Amino acid sequence: MTIAFVDGRVIVGDGRMIENATVLVEDGKILKIGQSSKNIAKDFQKISLGGRTLLPGFIDAHIHICMDGSPDPMAAFLSESPTMTALKAARSACRTLMAGVTTVRDMGGKDGIDFGLRQAINSGLIPGPRILISGRLICMTGGHGWQVGLEANGPDEVRQAAREQIKAGADIVKLMATGGVMTPGVEPGSEQFTEEELRAGVEEAHKAGKKTATHAMGTRGIQNALRAGIDSIEHGVYLDDETVSMMIERNSFLIPTISALYNIESKGIEAGIPAFAVEKTLKVKPFHLESIRMAREAGVSIAAGTDAGTPFNLHGENLREIKLLVDYGGFSPMGAIEAGTGVAARVLGLDEELGTVAEGKVADLVMVEGNPLDDIDLLLNPESICLVMQRGKIVKGDSNNQ
Repeated sequence: MTIAFVDGRVIVGDGRMIENATVLVEDGKILKIGQSSKNIAKDFQKISLGGRTLLPGFIDAHIHICMDGSPDPMAAFLSESPTMTALKAARSACRTLMAGVTTVRDMGGKDGIDFGLRQAINSGLIPGPRILISGRLICMTGGHGWQVGLEANGPDEVRQAAREQIKAGADIVKLMATGGVMTPGVEPGSEQFTEEELRAGVEEAHKAGKKTATHAMGTRGIQNALRAGIDSIEHGVYLDDETVSMMIERNSFLIPTISALYNIESKGIEAGIPAFAVEKTLKVKPFHLESIRMAREAGVSIAAGTDAGTPFNLHGENLREIKLLVDYGGFSPMGAIEAGTGVAARVLGLDEELGTVAEGKVADLVMVEGNPLDDIDLLLNPESICLVMQRGKIVKGDSNNQ
C-alpha cells in the first residue's frame, strides 16, 4: 500500500518541524517529503494530517519487558511461572506499540523469554515494538540485579558471561557497574564491577559489533565504565563535572530513566512498594535531578528510557518519560521528543534507519491529535495517539477514517 500523509505538521525528530508537509510512504519506507500534495498520484491513499502532528515512532531505550510494573515486580518476576511471564510480556509488548513506541531496548530478561518474544514479534506472530535485547544482565556475585542476573567475578568470568549472551543472540551487553535502588542491601552509589571487569565485557561486545550499556549510579562506578569504553550510562545519578566531561569526550549517552524514580516516589510504601526501595529513591532523587541538569547544560546526549516494568512504571505508559524530561529534566518539548526519537536511535545504533522522518528511512510513524509542542500531555492520552505505523503498516488507527 502506498500512503500519503498530506498537508500537515511534521516533527522530524532532530529538532526541526515542517509545516504543511506531505510524507509519502511506500514499501515500508519513507519515499518522499514535500511541501505540496497537489502532484500526488491518484493511487496513493491519502491521510489528511489537518490539525494533527506526524512524528517518528518513539523509542524507549531502557525497558524490562518481562517485568510487570507491579508494586514489587522482582518478587512477582521470581515467583511466577515462565509461561505467565511470557504471556504478560506479550501483552506489554502490544500495549507499548499501541502507545506509539515502535522500538525498545530491553535491559534484562529472564529464562530466554525476551529472546522468544523478539522472535514472535519479528515473525509477525504477535504485535509489538521492534525489540533489541541484552539477555541476562551481568553482575558481580550479590550485586545489583543478582536475582535474575548472570553473576561473574574477575575479568575472565565477565568476558565469558558476555560471550554467553552474545552466543544466545543478545543485541547489547549490559554490565552492572554500581549498586541500585531495587536490590535490598545494596548501596546505589557503591562501585561493584571494577574497571578491568567492565573493560573485559565491553571488549567482547565491541569485538562482536554489539553495543554496551551499564547500570551506573555512583560517580566512581560511572567513571570506571567510561574508562572501560561503555556506550551508554543508564540512570547516572551521581554525576560531577569530571564525569560529565568524560561523557562528552567519549561521546557516551545518558539514559536517566526519570520514570522509575518518579513512580516509586509518587506511589510510595502505602501502595505496596518495598520500603527499602522508597527510602533509597528519596535519597538519590535530588542528586539525580541535578545530574540531569548538569549533563543537559553541558551538551551530553540524553535519550529517553523509562525502566518500564519497575513499580507502577507500566508498559504502554512509556511516553510519560517525555513529559518528565520537560517537567523535571529542564528540556523543551522539542528537545524531549528528540530524546525519544533521533537521539534514542543513535543509542541503539539504528539512526540510519529510524528516529527521524526522513527520506529512505523505515516508515515507523505516529500521528497525534493536536500539537505536542503546545501540550506535551497529549502524548500521555491513548486517544490522542490516533495512528501508529510500523514498517509502513498501520497497526493502530483506521486510514479510511482520517
